[in-house]
Amino acid sequence: MSRIEQLIGEIEEYIDSCKFQPLSTTKILVNKEELEELLVELRLRIPDEIKKYQKIISNQDAILNDARAQADAILKDATQQTNELVNEHEIMQMAYTNANQIIEEAQQQAQAIIDNAVDEANSVRQGSIDYTDSMLQSLQAIINHSIEEAQGRFDSFRASMQESYDIVTNNRNELSGSISAPAEEPVQEEEQQ
Repeated sequence: MSRIEQLIGEIEEYIDSCKFQPLSTTKILVNKEELEELLVELRLRIPDEIKKYQKIISNQDAILNDARAQADAILKDATQQTNELVNEHEIMQMAYTNANQIIEEAQQQAQAIIDNAVDEANSVRQGSIDYTDSMLQSLQAIINHSIEEAQGRFDSFRASMQESYDIVTNNRNELSGSISAPAEEPVQEEEQQ
């Protein structure tokens, strides 16, 4: 509240506090000096207040321009911050997209490596099985050959032994004809064995 408004308020209060003139309801008795003091002060204040308001009015354009400049600066700053946030958001989105793409490519490469490793392991396993089967087949052939060879040797050895046995049997039989009958029984027992 300005001083002029205060003075006007004080004058109104002063008037309200004054007593009415006898036999009148509209006229009052005032202390001239007090009212003049308030009016003088009001007169003294009015030029200052008017100058102040004139200065405010004359500066109104400057104040408005300054307020507009401040508003424009605030708006520009807010726009810049918004753009930065949007750019940061876009950068983050691009980063997430790139990261997801890199992860997907890495997973695909890892799966391809695993698939290749499985295929290679299966190939090595099949090769090992084929090689082992081939070695076992060779071993089987060697063992079969050894059995056949051993069977041939055994048959030859058995034939040789049978021949020796037959010779011994014939020799004994020849001898038994020249020996008495009781001596033949033990020889026959040996033949049975």
